Amino acid sequence: MFSGLRPVVVRFACALFLVAPPVAAFAQGDLIVEKKTFSMPSYTTVAGATIKDVKIGWEAAGTLNADKSNAILITHFFSGTSHAFGKYGKDDKAAGYWDYLIGPGKVIDTNKYYVLSSDTLVNLNVNAPNVVTTGPASIDPDTGKPYGMRFPVVSIKDFVRVQKALVESLGIKKLHAVMGASMGALQTYEWAASYPDAVDRIVPVIGTPGGDAFLIEWLNIWAAPIKLDPNWNGGDYYAGKPPLEGLKLALKIITLQANHSDWAIKTFGNAAADAAKDPATAMDNKFKIEAAIDAAASARAATSDANSLIYLAKANQLANADPAKIKAPALILYSPTDLVFYAPLVEAGAKKIAAGGTPVETAQLPGPYGHLNGVLAVAQQGEKIKAFLDK
Repeated sequence: MFSGLRPVVVRFACALFLVAPPVAAFAQGDLIVEKKTFSMPSYTTVAGATIKDVKIGWEAAGTLNADKSNAILITHFFSGTSHAFGKYGKDDKAAGYWDYLIGPGKVIDTNKYYVLSSDTLVNLNVNAPNVVTTGPASIDPDTGKPYGMRFPVVSIKDFVRVQKALVESLGIKKLHAVMGASMGALQTYEWAASYPDAVDRIVPVIGTPGGDAFLIEWLNIWAAPIKLDPNWNGGDYYAGKPPLEGLKLALKIITLQANHSDWAIKTFGNAAADAAKDPATAMDNKFKIEAAIDAAASARAATSDANSLIYLAKANQLANADPAKIKAPALILYSPTDLVFYAPLVEAGAKKIAAGGTPVETAQLPGPYGHLNGVLAVAQQGEKIKAFLDK
């Protein structure tokens, strides 16, 4: 649910440590994708509130077959976007976060499957290019001003319902698969629970069907620094200074929890950020890991919206897909060192799904990156994913 990635951590991860190598190279060059916009005149949330003029961005690669049965939906993580694969232009420095998995001839082969992905409601990346999302930073049609904290509460189920409308608008009645990491896994489980006749199979990665009490409180802690920033002003900051200091601290917390001590020790050790400024001689002298995460959080905060982070935390707290309702065969991938979705809880969720007779396979994603193994190191289970999708 929460890999603070592409936006929060992927960009950071790419800069500081290894990104999983591609499974297959493009013979024809980079896959180029186009950001499109899906609109709804209005949407009624699970809680009964109405949101007018809803928009989310989406992108796709591949071609729908004649009966539109080859579509795979990719659902994104907490700080992610629809940009899971390809580039928007040949000059882009980085491709989508799962580009090593998705594309022509890759594990999820766009020569065979039509792969689509969408931005969620209340997407974190409001100020980033190529992001389309309705949320607290959007203009309320009734007031002509940003919603702020007057935006209705939305849940993972709401994200999925809007995605369902997008999928139906394309004439797709049944998805060949739904796959996503972290918050994307929450959405994947919810798809199978809410629409059992609309999903053939699921591949949840580093996630459980719903949150636990410990995670619910961690989500509260993720959002807390924003509310302590005086510039937050109860969420009404769009005409003034945004709560950047609170947002930066929130992103630092998320970044660290999404990683693991193995990564921190191997990447930074106890080195000083500046060899000439010993941390033992002055309070302002930083360790290397402090400076690196500070810099990453500052860069990330520039494209993020503080209120949207608060709304995303709430949506993840509300995740509660019923394992008993999941009938689609599942391949569940998880990290044994995950500090967000602990391995025993993922295993327990898999057993609950299997208890109803649903076929369930599980596989681990070992590596030094903790939760982020589910974004950076999925290629190690590439053959298993490919075989599962090709059944």
